[in-house]
Amino acid sequence: MKRLSSFVSLFSSASTIVCCALPALFIVLGAGATFASLIGMFPQLIWLSEQKLYFFGFGAVMLSMAGYLQWKARLAACPADPKLGDACATTKDWSRTIYFLSLAFYLLGAGFAFLPGLFA
Repeated sequence: MKRLSSFVSLFSSASTIVCCALPALFIVLGAGATFASLIGMFPQLIWLSEQKLYFFGFGAVMLSMAGYLQWKARLAACPADPKLGDACATTKDWSRTIYFLSLAFYLLGAGFAFLPGLFA
């Protein structure tokens, strides 16, 4: 369950990057024409941007759930068997890394999606 929630939170937070951070990055880099042609090929990107509150809401729920499961499992003991213990430790490390990567994606997307609106 913990592993699944980490991957779901990664993909939901990555969708916030596609919805909001990627368009802003293209504009900042002066690639507005590239972004316009990208929208021409994938008009669904406009729909994603219009539904950003739902994407960020779903991402927040998934990240909260994954964070709770990470917190709950932080002190869980790994098996005494060396092979299983190594696998357990590796899984814990990867799960924590994926969670914090997801959180970074989410915050980056939120920054691009909501901060410019505050200063406009």
